[in-house]
Amino acid sequence: MAEVPWGRRLTETVRREAGGVGRAARAACGGPGRERDLVVQSLKAAGAALLAWLVASGWLGDPMALMAPWAALVLVQATVYGSLRQAAQQWTAICAGTLFASAAQAVTADTLGALTLSLPVLMLLANWPRFGDQGIYAATTAVFTLASGAVSASAVGHRVGQAALGAVIGVAVNALVLPPVHLRDVRENLVALAREAGGVLDAVAAGLREGEWDTGTAAEWSRASARLERRREGLRSARGWSRESLRLTSGPLRALHRLPLDVPPETEDARWDRVTDHVVALTRTLAVAADGERAPAPPGTAALRTYARLLELLGGACRAASERAVTAGADSAEGPAGTAEPDELDELDGLRLRLQDSLRDHATRGAAHTAVLGALLLQAENLRAEILPTAREADRSR
Repeated sequence: MAEVPWGRRLTETVRREAGGVGRAARAACGGPGRERDLVVQSLKAAGAALLAWLVASGWLGDPMALMAPWAALVLVQATVYGSLRQAAQQWTAICAGTLFASAAQAVTADTLGALTLSLPVLMLLANWPRFGDQGIYAATTAVFTLASGAVSASAVGHRVGQAALGAVIGVAVNALVLPPVHLRDVRENLVALAREAGGVLDAVAAGLREGEWDTGTAAEWSRASARLERRREGLRSARGWSRESLRLTSGPLRALHRLPLDVPPETEDARWDRVTDHVVALTRTLAVAADGERAPAPPGTAALRTYARLLELLGGACRAASERAVTAGADSAEGPAGTAEPDELDELDGLRLRLQDSLRDHATRGAAHTAVLGALLLQAENLRAEILPTAREADRSR
């Protein structure tokens, strides 16, 4: 196969990147979303740096004015609480770097000697967990301090004071100017998780219905379930950002009507987390059954087609749940709740009974045939109970 010329690869890469930038720009202009949030945060960071420079250089006339916009720029973080935490960490790191560098200069009276003495200690200190990801500022501040030649007590005071000023301005801008919230991300990830779970179930159902599936097909299902697990991790991350974005800010945000919705409850996360586990277990069972070197044998064709229809109905319930959650929009505190039409519930019940009969028939052929169908039926029951909680309640009331 001929190698693609590097010029063409470069052109295609530039075209893809330009397309991505264009899509992001259209999304930012089109309405609220992650892209618009990114634009707002970027402009806030630039504004905080400009404001810090005006205050430090223009109004105060401080010779160390560079420290203020530098600190303000990096402290407009994704959450107000994150800005406060990192402001404390960064200011402490800057103080440590300034003091270490000044002390080393006083001891060695030489810039190279001071760098040699202070940088190893400060780089080790940067790994202290209390500094988070701000520890590197201790070493960079030492380099700036020694490179500028300003190591007097007055210069140290100016540098530390300007870092504090920049931190205050950065945190204030982030907290007072459209403080960031991440409630939308939880809903988006929940909806995507429900939609992708339905997609995996649809793919498995299509393969089983054809009756010709092998280790390659089972491997594709396993990769799809792995992508579903990554989506679940995205939901967990979004939930963490949601919690942090409301720390210290939920009261003022509600007073300013900046919280038009309540984030879906964490019970929804747990429910779709269990759905993901059951889908993963289902695809693993099919992967084992497809491996001819293992003892368990796949169920018969009729049972697989019945099972495929069952998965198709459950996948449709997942997709319907995600679509209803999108339609409900930001004014609803509900997550993607699965429902099914009465005739679909009746069909589900009929399919379950047929599969139970098939399980009894397979039992007469030996444990190898029963094991796979029994495991598949168990995962289907678990999925039905989680995806269609109303159906589960109906079963309990019977």
